[in-house]
Amino acid sequence: MSPAMQELLDILDLERLEHNLYRGRSPKTSWQRVFGGQVVGQALVAAQRTVDAGRHVHSLHSYFMRPGDSSLPIIYEVERLRDGGSFTTRRVTAIQNGEAIFSLEASFQVEEEGLDHQLPIPLDVPPPDAVLSAHEVIETYGERVPENIRRYWARERQVEMKPVFIEHYTSRAKLPPVQQVWIRLAGPVPDDRATQSVLLAYVSDLTLLDTSTFAHGRALFDSDIQAASLDHAMWFHRPDKLDGWLLYSQDSPSASGARGFTRGLIYAQDGILVASVAQEGLIRLRRMPSS
Repeated sequence: MSPAMQELLDILDLERLEHNLYRGRSPKTSWQRVFGGQVVGQALVAAQRTVDAGRHVHSLHSYFMRPGDSSLPIIYEVERLRDGGSFTTRRVTAIQNGEAIFSLEASFQVEEEGLDHQLPIPLDVPPPDAVLSAHEVIETYGERVPENIRRYWARERQVEMKPVFIEHYTSRAKLPPVQQVWIRLAGPVPDDRATQSVLLAYVSDLTLLDTSTFAHGRALFDSDIQAASLDHAMWFHRPDKLDGWLLYSQDSPSASGARGFTRGLIYAQDGILVASVAQEGLIRLRRMPSS
């Protein structure tokens, strides 16, 4: 297992402080703000710790209220809203410096049989073996990839990413707001459904908001863009062991009012639809100082 993957599992293993109260930490990184997927994952861990075995998360809805400080621990307070015959509901508030930075509500369900259908995996997407990795994109396209993106991709990561569409990263062309990305966790995943759900929630925040910039020939890393996740919703359709590649198929139906909206479908490589995601984020053009 890579050191980055082991660190991710350690970060998602919260410390219990008291009844319904947990503490999480952030990785040591040059980024001052906490990655949104980390807060979603840690909050889901806190919620799961208060739910009876045999009930699995089927949906979560969350709001980002303040940027998290990666140099400080995050306190997660769980409210036990309901324990029903089939469903359990939890609310989690993430706190730093005495203020709420994030909130999440999650619903858990016992296993049940029912109707079953899904949209098929996109057929025009090449398999992961035929797509360049992020490191290979840097090696192949060199200076055509902006420096800040090269630095981001060059770091050792817990998640391998293979973007199918490269043009967004090598030009400023205005493109359809659609993206396909192959993703894979960089190490073995514990054979535990609760942990697998948390890791899936963690990766669901990757690349998503950037899709809403495609139609404008922009990128989240541009110096004149202020970007941040505002909310994040996720539906867990079917379990997956996360031991292979996942296709994250995304589109952005709308951007307006300094906000971008993006949807995502997460498929296993065999075509099984694992989860759906929706997110709205702040995409504000900064006023650059005049020369």
